[in-house]
Amino acid sequence: MLKEIYGKKIGMTQIFTEEGDAIATTLLEVEPICILEKIEYENKTRVKIGCFKVAANRVKKLTKPVKGYFDKLGLSPYKLIKEVEAESSADLSFLSGEKPVDAGKQVEEVAGEGVKEDKGEEVEEGSEKVEEVKEPSDPRIVGLEIFKEGDKVDAQTNTKGRGFTGGMKRHNWSGQPGGHGSTMHRRVGSIGASAYPSRVMKGLRMPGHMGNAPRTITNIKVLRIDKEKNLLFLKGSIPGARGAVVRIRKLV
Repeated sequence: MLKEIYGKKIGMTQIFTEEGDAIATTLLEVEPICILEKIEYENKTRVKIGCFKVAANRVKKLTKPVKGYFDKLGLSPYKLIKEVEAESSADLSFLSGEKPVDAGKQVEEVAGEGVKEDKGEEVEEGSEKVEEVKEPSDPRIVGLEIFKEGDKVDAQTNTKGRGFTGGMKRHNWSGQPGGHGSTMHRRVGSIGASAYPSRVMKGLRMPGHMGNAPRTITNIKVLRIDKEKNLLFLKGSIPGARGAVVRIRKLV
């Protein structure tokens, strides 16, 4: 249905093949997302999705515009809202404006005599058995089922932020002479000419902010999927610190 989804980087581990080979693996936690609304363009269809559900005790921390947006949709609030591309064959008829049913909602337990009005099932008189009946799954809720083992994906995230760094760390310079006679071991040195052009040229590599920049690793293989724990195993490493938000896009 969707071509991309968002998850959180947990860290790195390794898994072993049947031949005994160890494969470096990046572990991502991909919580089920909620499709909020559809956006039509001339040559493609995109949808707004909500990622990372807000805990019940944190809803009061939301701003009024955000809370009002989810109240209007009749959905539980999410921390991150993104616009993603949907497949051309995706069935989005459930976004026709009808009020959705929250996933995981259950019918109240009924014990004793009577009839379950929600499901139309009769309960034997005098029965003490308590049953739980789950509502049908909400088509708005999408998770790891969009992937399968062996798929190739692109992973995009921000690199680790390093703050303000010097030229040797930022640009891998070798540095000035290391002897005792030198007084500028790690300094930049001369940055411009004297007579001509008498200025610093644009684009000169200098100390400055390093990291926290978007990077994309392409053509990554999906090694394993754990739907019960919402875990996605990707081959190799991807940038970013633990807890970084990762955009995972399927390659068609």
